Amino acid sequence: CDRLATCPGMVHSVMVLSFGFCRQRRKVDLRDLLAVSVEAAVLGGKEVKNIIFDSLEKSKGKTRVGDSELLTMGDLQSHRKMFNLIKNTFPEIMVNSEEHDNVVDKAATWSQDIPADIYKIPAGKDVPAESITVWIDPLDATQEYTENLVKYVTTMVCVAVDGKPVIGVIHQPFTGFTAWAFVGVGSNMRPRSSYSVSPPKVIVSRSHSGKVKSFVHDAFGNSTTIVEAGGAGYKVLSLLEMPADTIDQADVYIHIRFIKKWDICAGAALLNHMGGHMTTLKGEDIDYSGTPINKGGLVVSVGVDHKAMLERLPNWDPEKH
Repeated sequence: CDRLATCPGMVHSVMVLSFGFCRQRRKVDLRDLLAVSVEAAVLGGKEVKNIIFDSLEKSKGKTRVGDSELLTMGDLQSHRKMFNLIKNTFPEIMVNSEEHDNVVDKAATWSQDIPADIYKIPAGKDVPAESITVWIDPLDATQEYTENLVKYVTTMVCVAVDGKPVIGVIHQPFTGFTAWAFVGVGSNMRPRSSYSVSPPKVIVSRSHSGKVKSFVHDAFGNSTTIVEAGGAGYKVLSLLEMPADTIDQADVYIHIRFIKKWDICAGAALLNHMGGHMTTLKGEDIDYSGTPINKGGLVVSVGVDHKAMLERLPNWDPEKH
């Protein structure tokens, strides 16, 4: 914006007008942001994968990398790639990450490559930059990562506009598969052809499965099959049709404790595009702006009657457990 007046008496007023003009022009093309989000998730995934492979090489030389060091390296290196790429490309938008780090990498720049399936989406879907909140999870399934249970590991990016998830990217570093959706516009994912509800197969967190098992059995009966898994991104993918038989299948995902928004926002966008639902245990929509904690638990479904599923749940307040 360089529209300054040459007349000295008008400089101040024109500068104010020019500043307002600049503010109005702060728009972000969501197709570009989707392409950058995919690239960021893939780059973060390469860091996650390389670090664990390097640690395995070191362990052969009898200098095993400790779990905490491995986790710190994986989280940090992935975060630096993902955060800096998005922030350097779109400096005016808010980016929230699970990891916090002050290292600035000005060399992290967008390649300008738009994958063919995303390129089909028309450009020009612009929104004001100040309406955007980006949530990134540079390493989902952290506990499983340290245990070398890498099938659960994902890197994720979500774009929320006015608190509603509109772009979701879930990347599996160890298979190379990337799931994405732009709500109401397009996706490379779809629901499975059928789901069971009597009873459903329910996927839950393997790290604290005790209480949630009782909760699920109270809701759907003792014959309900419960799948324990790591990573919120993995659990969402378990509800969808995947290109290879490398993932557990489930009909519903339930979580009865607090959970962070960078863990769930990307999955919410994928499900929203397919007509699915990710709500609190009480059926409330989740606002993906503001504070990073969702205190209401989760019920996640697609292809089933979500309201009927909610009605079968016992009373439970995550804030009291």
